[in-house]
Amino acid sequence: MAAAVGAGAKPRIKVAAICGSLREGSYNRGLIRSAIEISKSSIPGVEIELVEILELPLLNTDLEGEGRFPPVVEAFRQKILEADSILFASPENNYSVSAPLKNALDWASRPPNVWGDKAAATISASGGSGGSRSQYHLRQIGVFLDLHFINKPEFFLNAFQPPAKFDKNSNLIDAQTRESLKQVLLSLQAFTLRLQGR
Repeated sequence: MAAAVGAGAKPRIKVAAICGSLREGSYNRGLIRSAIEISKSSIPGVEIELVEILELPLLNTDLEGEGRFPPVVEAFRQKILEADSILFASPENNYSVSAPLKNALDWASRPPNVWGDKAAATISASGGSGGSRSQYHLRQIGVFLDLHFINKPEFFLNAFQPPAKFDKNSNLIDAQTRESLKQVLLSLQAFTLRLQGR
């Protein structure tokens, strides 16, 4: 959770970043890499960690036993519990959130819900509208999970519209997009501290 880092400095906040795509070359994974770089270079007090969801089994309550979850699920839930806020980056699949992301949301919502009362931001890189419809569905899910999303700035990136946004390794190279991403992170930082009364 947030901790002070020195006189006059903003408290440190831990952000758990979750990529809704399992592809190593995913543009959304590239957005998270850029968010980590930006936070390290120009947003003091923000520490972002990519929390993987690849190994999570499909939600099956038969896997739960006496208040315990499978070890990989326990580890994932602990990462979410320890975070001050959440950064979601996900493509749009069939007008909605990706299946791996929905699975992760569901596992961490099993009692006790570890998403509750955390600030969150959502970004997306996709075709067409840039993933906007998936973000709206994610916000609807967040209502039940007691996640508190920042409202602005919104970040919907059409990854295929010129000029090029990513290089061949899915690294974000467009300066204007990087600045937009930075503004999302600054908003998430401010909202997290506000929710925590800091």
